[in-house]
Amino acid sequence: MNKASQCEPIVDSSLGQELEKDECQILTTVMGIRHLKDGETLVKEGDRDTTLFVLTAGKLAVSSIVGGKDVTVYNMKVGEVAGTRAFVDRAPRRATLKAVGNATVYTLEPEKFETLLDSHPRIVYKVMRGLFRITHINLMRMNVETQQLANYINKTGGRY
Repeated sequence: MNKASQCEPIVDSSLGQELEKDECQILTTVMGIRHLKDGETLVKEGDRDTTLFVLTAGKLAVSSIVGGKDVTVYNMKVGEVAGTRAFVDRAPRRATLKAVGNATVYTLEPEKFETLLDSHPRIVYKVMRGLFRITHINLMRMNVETQQLANYINKTGGRY
């Protein structure tokens, strides 16, 4: 695969929106690629893996243990990113990621990413802005869902 085709999925993702092609090419030199088969687990809830994942093909089911059962809470789409908390905070995984059909993810390890700090600080800055944007979007979505739930419980807002 040539470098230009490796960059397209990154630039099209929520992580790489600000990256120029040449910056993306540099970023991909520290990234890996994983191809998953249907039902294959990428990472399990509780794992200490700190890898950031960018879904570039297929779908991933995001699940969590609720009441002793594995419950799918979200289905990731191409271009979405998983593992921001583990990547930044080095904290254990809060969910399991499993392929739904065949899937491809680009991977980024914190240690490899940090090697770009001295040589390419602007790329690091843009990626960190992307991570912040992803986190902010998730927080806004959760706030809306919390408000909708409160409206439902309190029977306000006309949507119960």
